[in-house]
Amino acid sequence: MSKADLFLEKKRRGEKLVVVTAYDAPTARIEAEAGVDIILVGDSVGVNILGYAHEREVTLADMAHHIAAVRRGAPQIYVIGDLPYATYDTPEMALASARVLHDAGADCVKFEGAQPDVVAALTAAGFDVCGHLGLESQHQEIKRRQGKTAEAAVKLYDDARAGDAAGQKFLVLELVPSELAGSITRSVTAATIGIGAGPETDGQVLVVNDLAGVTTRDFKHNRRYGEVGAALRAAVAAYARDVRSGDFPGSEHAFQMPADERVAFEKRLRERC
Repeated sequence: MSKADLFLEKKRRGEKLVVVTAYDAPTARIEAEAGVDIILVGDSVGVNILGYAHEREVTLADMAHHIAAVRRGAPQIYVIGDLPYATYDTPEMALASARVLHDAGADCVKFEGAQPDVVAALTAAGFDVCGHLGLESQHQEIKRRQGKTAEAAVKLYDDARAGDAAGQKFLVLELVPSELAGSITRSVTAATIGIGAGPETDGQVLVVNDLAGVTTRDFKHNRRYGEVGAALRAAVAAYARDVRSGDFPGSEHAFQMPADERVAFEKRLRERC
């Protein structure tokens, strides 16, 4: 049984999957120690870490770089990596891009939108695939809830089933109504992972910067579990005050030469004068 199949077995047993993003080795190590099931290295790295204005700016090299860092930090964790914008327009492009992310350490590749032909090609080549429906940050200019009308909901439902038939193992549902997410979850074999999609999905994912309070903006779909940003800001401010006042470093933070070496050093300096 593959790693992905173990998660699908959890779906069948009704056990919730815990998914969270990470973009670097220390964070990945902490998340693995905390007991998460899956780490998602999302294209959200662009706006959360790299300072980009939009997810579209994220490159394949960016994703490979951060996936490799996460893999080093959490060697045993199951890692899903995002295929960035314009790297999976055709099955051939998707295969080439997936190989890059797999070589960097991804167990599974994720991409946005309904492209069952791409899912089928990746699956046939041996890749685990995660779909992503609802809000598609790479393709939608304004980030807003999706599937609000019956027509739009049916379209997303059909797209989810088409991806399922093509062999996807996971499906992220972002900012869709709870009723729709529940209907999709019950109708597909893939494990659904919700973000702003209510409690009926098979698992949940949040951006680590959002749940830990690194970001200052509040989102309806997020619960803030910490205030890391405020704590870090306070720590750096205290450090700055101590440096400027001369309170840091103290003698306990420094080391001295052995007495005989110090005498020899000072003698050599005098000889140069």
